[in-house]
Formats: sequence, C-alpha cells, structure tokens
Amino acid sequence: MKGQIVHSPAGEAVVLDDVGQTVLLDNPVVRVWDVSLPAGETHPWHLHHNPYVVLSLAGSKARMDWLDGSEPRFLDEYRGGSVYRPLSPVHRLTNIGDRFYQNRLVELKDLGENLPSPADIGPGDRSVEGARPGPDRADGRRPVIDHPHVKVWTVAGGGKLDLTDRPHVIAALERDGDVSYHSGGPLTLTGPGEYFVLELTYPAQ
Repeated sequence: MKGQIVHSPAGEAVVLDDVGQTVLLDNPVVRVWDVSLPAGETHPWHLHHNPYVVLSLAGSKARMDWLDGSEPRFLDEYRGGSVYRPLSPVHRLTNIGDRFYQNRLVELKDLGENLPSPADIGPGDRSVEGARPGPDRADGRRPVIDHPHVKVWTVAGGGKLDLTDRPHVIAALERDGDVSYHSGGPLTLTGPGEYFVLELTYPAQ
C-alpha cells in the first residue's frame, strides 16, 4: 500500500506506491483501479495484498522489474486480453513499447485482505491473443479466461446478458469507460461499444 517502506537487497529504503493510479470502484468485495502508462513511463514500486485480475484496455510491450533483483519479466498485453495474478514480490511496471498502455486492475478482497491470510491461488491464468478457452455464450459473450476462481468475457453492448447469481464486475473497453459492480442475475447493457464481464466464481469454492 502507498507509503509502506520496504528495503532493497542493498538496504536502500523504498517507499511503495499504490497498485494503481486511480480508484474507480471500491466496495467490500472488489477494488478497481485504473493503470495508465504512456510510452516510456513507469508505475513505481508497489506490492499487491490481494490476488487480482487485469482487464486490458490498451496493450503495449512492458517490463516488470522486481525489487529483489530477480530477472525481469517481459509482457505484451493486448486490448481485450486478461490476466489473473497471485500476490507477488515488490515490483514496478514500465511501458517499454511505443503505444499507450491501460488496464483495469480488479483486486479480489475475499481472496486477500478479507481473510486472515491471503489465499494461495496457484499460478493464476492468462489469456492468449487469438485463442478462446471455450465457445461463445448464447447472449454474445466471448470467453477470455475460464478459471475455477474467475471467468472473463468480452461482449458488445446493447443486449441482455444471462449472468449467474455470482458477483460481476462490468468494465467498458474505452479509455474513460465506466466500471460497475453487479451482484448477479440478468443484466442489460444499454450502452454501445464493448465491455469486459468478470464473474467472481470463487465464493463457490
């Protein structure tokens, strides 16, 4: 969390930042952040206290550096893709591409801060551009991630969705698009454009 002080292997004090830049939604179940990085910019050192889902609005090549000196991880996220991530060591994210990078980062409180200790979710999951983990739904949803804890789809607006009675996060795939929380059941998306639909299936585990 912002303001927390940790130390590098060399003993240097590092003041951590938040996991995102702007909170768009915060309730007892989820906290949703905007993460936006123009080309060449870095989101400072931070530490996740909750497993989280990344919903990618604008992709670019990026590099994740670890405070403990481990080898960096290189990413190439794409619009409409998603990542489900466990807690990880202190890191920072740099947009090393030539395009604007943006995501909606959804913290899952019931797998983290709402527990005595965070849940072990294993390696999580990651979508693959051009591949789908299953067939489209009858209501138009196209699968992006299909994990026992979370399911992610994209869908065009203007229709009625046949959602389960599980909590959902709905996020427009636009730079300044809305984010909302839906407690479950049918939902009509009246707006145009595309949306992410994130279903939280882990309460059933």
